[in-house]
Amino acid sequence: MAERKLLVLFGSQTGTAQDTAERIGREAKRRHFQCRVEALDSYDVANLINELLVVFVCATTGQGDPPDNMKMFWRFLFRKNLPPGSLCQLDYAVLGLGDSSYPKFNFVAKKLHKRVLQLGGNPLLPVALGDDQHDLGPDAVVDPWLLVLWDKILALYPLPPGLEMISPDVRFSAGDVVMIQPQNYPEDVQQFCQLLRLDPDRRFVLKPTEPNASLPALLPQPCTIQHLVTHYLDISCVPRRSFFELLSYFSTNELEREKLQEFSSAQGQEELYSYCNRPRRTTLEALWDFPHTTCAIPPEYLLDLIPRIRPRAFSIASSMLAHPDRIQILMAVVRYKTQLSKPRRGLCSTWLASLNPEQGDFRVPLWVKKGGMKFPADPDTPVIMIGPGTGVAPFRAAIQERVAQGRRGNCLFFGCRQKSKDFYCQAEWEELVTKGFLTLFTAFSRDQEEKVYVQHRIQENRRLVWELLNSRNAHIYLAGNAKQMPAAVAEALQSVLQLEGGLSPSEAEEHLIALERSQRFQSETWS
Repeated sequence: MAERKLLVLFGSQTGTAQDTAERIGREAKRRHFQCRVEALDSYDVANLINELLVVFVCATTGQGDPPDNMKMFWRFLFRKNLPPGSLCQLDYAVLGLGDSSYPKFNFVAKKLHKRVLQLGGNPLLPVALGDDQHDLGPDAVVDPWLLVLWDKILALYPLPPGLEMISPDVRFSAGDVVMIQPQNYPEDVQQFCQLLRLDPDRRFVLKPTEPNASLPALLPQPCTIQHLVTHYLDISCVPRRSFFELLSYFSTNELEREKLQEFSSAQGQEELYSYCNRPRRTTLEALWDFPHTTCAIPPEYLLDLIPRIRPRAFSIASSMLAHPDRIQILMAVVRYKTQLSKPRRGLCSTWLASLNPEQGDFRVPLWVKKGGMKFPADPDTPVIMIGPGTGVAPFRAAIQERVAQGRRGNCLFFGCRQKSKDFYCQAEWEELVTKGFLTLFTAFSRDQEEKVYVQHRIQENRRLVWELLNSRNAHIYLAGNAKQMPAAVAEALQSVLQLEGGLSPSEAEEHLIALERSQRFQSETWS
């Protein structure tokens, strides 16, 4: 068996690339590799011809310059007298960290990848281009890219017999979120391949059509059509106007082409909204409606036509102090009716709900992100948590964490439609109330003639809320649906400040804004 050695070399200016390199080193050791992590300029570059497996992690600084701790390596690597096949034994991968607001985005990583390739290196997968400007930061690219990288490396260097991967040291705290990468349903994948007359087992290799074009980091090379459609193409999303515009160029059918052109025109936007957005028609269903055009789509345009499947964010609903080896989430399976005969389904929730652990192990790609909510470090600071529906998820994590630390002063306002159907974690909450760790107020909006919501319970218990805020410096947290609820809760809190604190309406509004600025009022809502 080949020797299981991995070298991780980094070029870092601010420390981010070094942190990422050290993370890869830790992940390598969990997979029983002998691993060294070094700055590029600390490494004797003449030894590179003897290396078998290297991961490069490098930042780009200024106007496309290499970081200070890789400049000597950079000069050596670009010497003109280096033989073209000098790195022919090297399997390598390049991970770039940059900022797309700069013109030479990830220039160093792209150039390094190309140069090692010129010297005969064998790329394990396309260069990864982490972007500071992404909503989720560079990890939006780094995390899924690493999952594919380890699959590639373990195919070349399998785990020795009798050894298993060491469990990851995943750390998270109350308020953090888990990102889950879903996949398409098998029946939808089959239909898509039939519609486009594609062989699911056909293998292909992606190549950039332009010199600086980046390739999708999530896709293995070579890749099958089955893998592409299952894991990458978002065939269940509602298509945008640009989808119909591109589709019109492939159309060989006059009637279909006219309709596609209408949908992609400025004048046709109202009709497109009625066709697509209002009934939540999926990309796959739209393709069914244009059969002549669909079967004429050149496969090489699929990545331009259909966006990639985005990871979904879920608030973590458990604490490591209560469940050290688990991440728990509270998820509603999305399913609803529109004017279309087939019910609409949420891609991620339906996929997760379909997994049956009794049928074997399933691989769910996920990673943890720091959340927006921070809970007080002072054990004596009370918390008021307002979490209707699945919005209660981060508060379950916070309450478990605080109870494990012996902290009281936990006040929860929970709301749902019906106590008998939607009272999540009922037994858990009631036990904590009995033990004196939790003060609980519930609002079951459909269990009586007049609808009652969390904002009504806040107003009913305004004296307690005011006392916690005014006398005990309590922090307020709000999570849940972003429609009318946040505004209604803010209004209820202002009402408390007016009726119990004697503030005028404008003073109450200002006070609530001041609580937000000082992080004593934090909210996390979603649509």
